[in-house]
Amino acid sequence: EIFFHNSLDTNHLIEEFMLLANRIVAAEIGKKKKEKDGEEKSAAKPFVYRVHDNPDPEKIGKLSTFIKRFGLHLKTSSNSKTTHKHINALLDDCQGRPCQTLVETLTIRSMAKAVYSTDNIGHYGLAFAYYTHFTSPIRRYPDMMVHRLLARYLTEGKSADKRTLESQCVNASEREVVASEAERASIKYKMVEFMSDKIGEMFKGHVSGMSEWGIYVELNDTHIEGMAFLRDIEGDYYTYDEARFEVVGRMT
Repeated sequence: EIFFHNSLDTNHLIEEFMLLANRIVAAEIGKKKKEKDGEEKSAAKPFVYRVHDNPDPEKIGKLSTFIKRFGLHLKTSSNSKTTHKHINALLDDCQGRPCQTLVETLTIRSMAKAVYSTDNIGHYGLAFAYYTHFTSPIRRYPDMMVHRLLARYLTEGKSADKRTLESQCVNASEREVVASEAERASIKYKMVEFMSDKIGEMFKGHVSGMSEWGIYVELNDTHIEGMAFLRDIEGDYYTYDEARFEVVGRMT
């Protein structure tokens, strides 16, 4: 069988503590220190940040136009920027609607990807000016980098070499992508293995995505996803309209 893990309030409480710890440590190291008279005491020391850039305005514009067909609206602030509050409001608004999965997927695709960097630009998704990764349990190499830097700076150690740190950040970001792809592949493998003795059976599902070669369908009970190839759908010749996110028959 397939069982789903549900996060409890206690899990969320620990996550909040972890977020707070990450934010406080990043701010402590990253903020420029000032004397009582307001003059700068010392520059920020080289550090490893978890950064998340602002979303691409063009992608946000396409998302805003697309969701109007569902009666949804993506607001912007007075300076025409879409903030995390506007994104959260959109995701809350689509909860429970048939279009929920689609809107959530397209919203995620419009976001930038979080990476590790020595240049702090803040974390858009969390709305934090300073953020890093170091909390227990340590499961990433950047966690270890931050632990070492924190210990070094707390004992009045001299600044680390920024170029070396940045090279390590780039490598860590690249390996994170590889690890994520491996994780997804392993899950897909187990899904195929689970379904291998169910060929010919019928299941209820919903359309979870589209591409130029087929329609992705996710089963409601197990969340296992598969593809119906456009070439296998009888009765017409179907093509994918990316702008409208629709599969349309040539004759029907």
